[in-house]
Amino acid sequence: MTKSEKPETSRAYRPATTLVHGGSLRSQFGEMSEAMFLTQGFLYPSMEAAEARFKGEDPGYIYGRFSNPTTSMFEQRVAMLEGAESARATATGMAAVTASLLGQLKAGDHVVSPKALFGSCRYVIEELLPRFGVASTLVDGADLDQWRAAMRPNTKTCFLESPTNPQLEIIDIAAVAEIAHKAGASLVVDNVFATPLLQSPLKLGADCVVYSSTKHMDGQGRALGGVIVASEAFIQAHIHNFLRQTGPAISPFNAWIMLKGLETLPVRLMGQQRNAVTIADFLGSHPMVERVLYPTRKDHPQHALAMRQMSGGGNVVAFDVKDGKEGAFRFGNALSIVKISNNLGDAKSLLTHPATTTHQRIGQAARAESGISEGMLRLSCGLEDVEDLLDDLEAALKAVG
Repeated sequence: MTKSEKPETSRAYRPATTLVHGGSLRSQFGEMSEAMFLTQGFLYPSMEAAEARFKGEDPGYIYGRFSNPTTSMFEQRVAMLEGAESARATATGMAAVTASLLGQLKAGDHVVSPKALFGSCRYVIEELLPRFGVASTLVDGADLDQWRAAMRPNTKTCFLESPTNPQLEIIDIAAVAEIAHKAGASLVVDNVFATPLLQSPLKLGADCVVYSSTKHMDGQGRALGGVIVASEAFIQAHIHNFLRQTGPAISPFNAWIMLKGLETLPVRLMGQQRNAVTIADFLGSHPMVERVLYPTRKDHPQHALAMRQMSGGGNVVAFDVKDGKEGAFRFGNALSIVKISNNLGDAKSLLTHPATTTHQRIGQAARAESGISEGMLRLSCGLEDVEDLLDDLEAALKAVG
């Protein structure tokens, strides 16, 4: 690589340009598309060079579990989009969540988190961390007084999703960050529903942001991945060595898939969001729908906060159909275009019934406490023609009744 071919990181481009060019690293061959470096290891020109590499005196690559040129491009591009100093990619979104917490915590520490969490995130907070001596307190995420009351002298970090999965509850990130920092704790935000294009948690005071890049960043159902974004100091203190030693590394092939997905993220997300707005309004006026949750609708419980904190509502709509689980199942089974899947952020419209899939293991009482009814459905709006989607939903709603 020549000096003229160093990664493009110096200029502050707008998001769409950053997602096409940010962090690009070209070899001596001048390839158009980012190269895929499918290698476990790297060679050193001398024994002295190998020693310097392992001491950190030479910034080159060592081993695929540590870093890789393709992975580095993906990390740099996401960091630039987020307006952050650094990022680290992981094998999955849950690997990013787990590493962002375990990298900070030790026995005797305490974590505060909302009750409204993705099922796997709630497992990490409620069941995994206590095995290692880390206590946790779950609060009503919208109640700032509960956040304040939950803080202890040993509270090390707070973790939240906003919007939450699947209720689309909006949590005041800036306010929670202030509460956490006043108590000497950090704040980690799962920003997967909003994406970096619709919400910037670091600018709102968060210390670390995590994503499942499996969702919108890939956006076409092809590969798994995750990413942790933060300041260089945070990454070095809590994330870098943890990932090196424990090994939840993303494959270079998957990192390349994510790079290609990022190029079209703005176009896809805006199209999906337009469909979501239209569909939310349609569902909101239908007699077989009891409730619709979408952040930018005026009837959303945290509408004002959503409008202040986000630049758009995203592509996910949550709604309750009549007749509980039976009605929800009749609805899902009557769909033609919309597919049944627990994924989201895809070019295809996808529907899931959280009570029996993503949140089934937390139990009925916890679901009810979090506002997940037996009739709730989560719709991830895709890129199909919205009129075809409306026809499909209308036909399915007739089956409910």
